[in-house]
Formats: sequence, C-alpha cells, structure tokens
Amino acid sequence: MDVLEIAPGLWRWTGYHEEWRQDVGSVYVETADGVVLVDPLVPPEDRARFWKALDRDVKRVGGPVHVLVSIFWHARSAAAMVDRYDAHVWAPTACRAAVARRAGVVTDAFRPGDSLPGGLEAYRTARTTEVVFWIPDHSALVPGDVLLGDGKRGVRMCPDSWLPGGKTSRDLAASLRPLLDLPVRRVLVSHGEPILTGGGRALARALG
Repeated sequence: MDVLEIAPGLWRWTGYHEEWRQDVGSVYVETADGVVLVDPLVPPEDRARFWKALDRDVKRVGGPVHVLVSIFWHARSAAAMVDRYDAHVWAPTACRAAVARRAGVVTDAFRPGDSLPGGLEAYRTARTTEVVFWIPDHSALVPGDVLLGDGKRGVRMCPDSWLPGGKTSRDLAASLRPLLDLPVRRVLVSHGEPILTGGGRALARALG
C-alpha cells in the first residue's frame, strides 16, 4: 500500500487489485459532509494498517462516510465500507443495478449534474455507465477508467476496446472536452501515476 497526502484533507492510496493484477488508486477527501471515498479498495496486502488509519480519520472528521463509485467495475470494497461504517453508496443511475450486485446496496443513485456529498460533481462520459468526478475544493479530477496514466507524467484515454459498441476515441474525447473548462490542476487516475500539477495541460494533450 502506498499512501500519498496530496493536500490537507485530500489523500490517494493504492492497493493491489487481485482481478486487475496490479495496483490501483483510490481517493479520500475530508468534507463538510463527512469522509468521501472515491472508488475505494481495501489493500489486501496491508488491511490492518489501512483500517486503523481510516478508523482514526473517520472518527476525527465525524459525520457519515460516503462511497462514490465512478463505474460498476470500481465498486471494489464498497460493501466493506457499508459493513464497517454504514456508509452511503452513491452510484450513477445508469449502472445502479450492477453496483448494487457488487456492493450489496446503493443508497443514492445520481445523474451527472446532481448534488453530491462534499460539493463533488460528476461529469458524463462516452461510456454511458461511467462518470468522472470533480473535486472543486482541490481542483482535482478523479476518473475511473476513461483516463489512464500514460507512464510519462501525463494521461491518455482508454483503448477503443473499452468503449461501448459504436463508440470511438473521438466520441470519448468529445464527451470529455467540457472538462477543459474546469481549472484542473490534478488528475487522480485510478490506473497509473496521478498528475499533481499541470493537470489541465495533460488533459488537453490527451484529448487532442
């Protein structure tokens, strides 16, 4: 498990995903509405350390725990958060049923543009069941699978093979272009290395 404090109240951690067979990233945000976890995975390699730290922070922050899921593949450890903290699970309406099968419950379904805990926002993508989260207080984008680290301190769009039938990278780029209007500083990808500065420029390069 690798834990990175990006800013006060904003953390990213990685854990080994046994299906993906590599480390993936999750995001922790402290907000006025409680702790918000985006696509959380309990690291199987260091469960005790993870739970000890999260228990401490949830108690300190107070309020409920919210789990925001970007796409049903990223339900990950949502069920464990429900069991431990009686967490609220937020899922896009388009994949509510799929998230519920994996997490056991979806307490709140949302559409892009709906109000989310902590002032987070959700933007639609060409993958109709996936959203990208925006954290205004930290100028940070949190994508699920549509944007990946490229290994060169940048980001790239996911392969066409990951898109629904009939969609291409051009369609994906068009769907993500509204994100260029945001003051993006950070892109906290789930797969690959996060972008901590210059996120807007990295995003613009990825979208072409």
